[in-house]
Amino acid sequence: MEQNKKRHHKDSVFLLASRPVYFWLDFILIILCVVTLIIDVFNLAVGSLDIFLLIVVANLGVLPVLWSALKALRRAKATIDLLASIALIFALLAAEWRSAVFIGLMLASARLFARYTEGRAKKSIQGLLKLRPAKAHILVDGQPREVGIEDIKVDDLVLVESGERVAIDGIVESGEADIDQSSLTGESEPVTKRIGEDVFSSTLNISGSLVVRTTKVGNDTTFAKIMELVEKSQASKTPILSITEHFTKWYIILTLVGSAVIYYFSGSLNFTLAVLLVTCADDIAVAIPLAFTAAIGSAAKRGVIVKGGMFLEGLNKAKTIVFDKTGTLTVGRMTVARANVFNGQPLEKFLGFLGALESESSQPVAKAIYSWVKQKQDHLPMAEQAHEEPGKGIMAYIAGDKIIVGRPSFLEETGVKFSEDDLRIIDSERAKNLTVIVLSVNQKPMGFVSLANNVRPSARHIVERLKKIGFEKMIMLTGDNERVAGLVAREVGIDEFKADFMPKDKTDYLGALINSKNKVVMVGDGVNDAATLALADIGIAMGGIGSDAAIEAADIILMKDNLNKILETISLSRQTMKIVYQNIFLWVLVNVVGLILVFAKVLGPQGAAAYNFLTDFLPLFNSLRLFGFRYKNHQPAPVHKF
Repeated sequence: MEQNKKRHHKDSVFLLASRPVYFWLDFILIILCVVTLIIDVFNLAVGSLDIFLLIVVANLGVLPVLWSALKALRRAKATIDLLASIALIFALLAAEWRSAVFIGLMLASARLFARYTEGRAKKSIQGLLKLRPAKAHILVDGQPREVGIEDIKVDDLVLVESGERVAIDGIVESGEADIDQSSLTGESEPVTKRIGEDVFSSTLNISGSLVVRTTKVGNDTTFAKIMELVEKSQASKTPILSITEHFTKWYIILTLVGSAVIYYFSGSLNFTLAVLLVTCADDIAVAIPLAFTAAIGSAAKRGVIVKGGMFLEGLNKAKTIVFDKTGTLTVGRMTVARANVFNGQPLEKFLGFLGALESESSQPVAKAIYSWVKQKQDHLPMAEQAHEEPGKGIMAYIAGDKIIVGRPSFLEETGVKFSEDDLRIIDSERAKNLTVIVLSVNQKPMGFVSLANNVRPSARHIVERLKKIGFEKMIMLTGDNERVAGLVAREVGIDEFKADFMPKDKTDYLGALINSKNKVVMVGDGVNDAATLALADIGIAMGGIGSDAAIEAADIILMKDNLNKILETISLSRQTMKIVYQNIFLWVLVNVVGLILVFAKVLGPQGAAAYNFLTDFLPLFNSLRLFGFRYKNHQPAPVHKF
């Protein structure tokens, strides 16, 4: 217990020490503003010291705002900081020192609040750094040796005992264990890992023992990529922020022109300054990005990585969703139902050829076949000159023989001839909704394996829910034949589907579907759907854990292989936009009330500054509500625009 307390204290000290210098400057400025205002209000200073303090602190408060405004102007951008700078300069010219200090306090508090919120959004992922082990055991000549994780290399054999965390990404060479993957996927149930299956860094071995062959280390691991991705996601700009910036430019012009007109007719600098202070829109400029930052952090805690707020906004507008079939609407991990060899050929040789070629591919079907073969046969021949045709099959040479593995249509394209008996057996397997993968040796079919790929139990429910929440068009794309595609489409409740589609067919079809008025969501498994995920307005990768293609290509990554996460993310998207529009409504309401108070002579410059400071936190606290987002499995509420 004492050791844990010390570690917690050490971590807290580290986190405080690692704060950026701007955080501490704003923190110090806030303290100076508060202390100065207290001294002034309660007359605690001797002589004119209170006025001196007000002047010094007021000028200090101008500097960060003015600096930010000038940097934006150099990029030809007009920001809210420009309006705040003008208000501050007017306050200084009018010798309204208390107002200037209030403005400085208001803006520094908003900046500090924004940094706090960003830090809180990152906490769900950054906290995982503590889960990364510093050391691991590798096998050298069959004996375990403890090394630092920085010394582990690709192809090293890593021993992972019960209670230990996995230090690398790799493939199970031997053993069996229950692995807690919640640090990456958010799922609470452990997953049993067996020979040939992937394990990932930062996950925990609950029970059992594994020997894992390293495939990725350091910054190449899934854990490291997710960490980097989330930080980039939270820093990304969104279209609604660009709209806000566009609005800001006109808002500043309107405010300045309006203030000039007010000054012309009133002749009162204090009255004009009060109007400027009330209408300074720093709260909405901070609250909108905070809403997206909070939403991205909330999604990350649930095993959903969103690359930017633009995709949450786009998801809210989408009316068309396109599904890949295999690995998305059907169970991602295919299982081999049976193997069949033609004309009494040796099964052991067939399995050896099959395992050797499929070990060269990362496709889900290939991985399922390879894992199945490895359980039956330890020693596989060496494949040479392997070449894969995405979505079709793979060719290689073994001991001089040309081996081809793939769908029957692909083998026919390469010149392989099937007898009528062969085709009859293959067709009978397809009629059972099984996927058939055939192997040929020197252009002659040797045998095939049949794989079961059942529809996900939740698929039909998800499709029904999507229809109810406003999706007008749902389409399924697949490389399978028309008959199999029709069976799956009818089972899940999708009316429109396209069969016999190769990867290029999918991108061509999706490209024709996308237009400026129609936001299209593409849902795929992130491996062979990388091109379509990248092309879609919003690409959602299912089961992205361990998939480089998914992390690179998709806009939203569901780390857990769970269709329900799509509904959850859509609900989060709609709640986020609802909060954004609520913030705009609050801002308009607060400004109207503030202007009424100014024109009624209730608020002068000091009162206007205090009013702005206090009301700033309404939209900010409203944005923070997204941290407490809870998904309810019912129709998400529609977004109301105010």
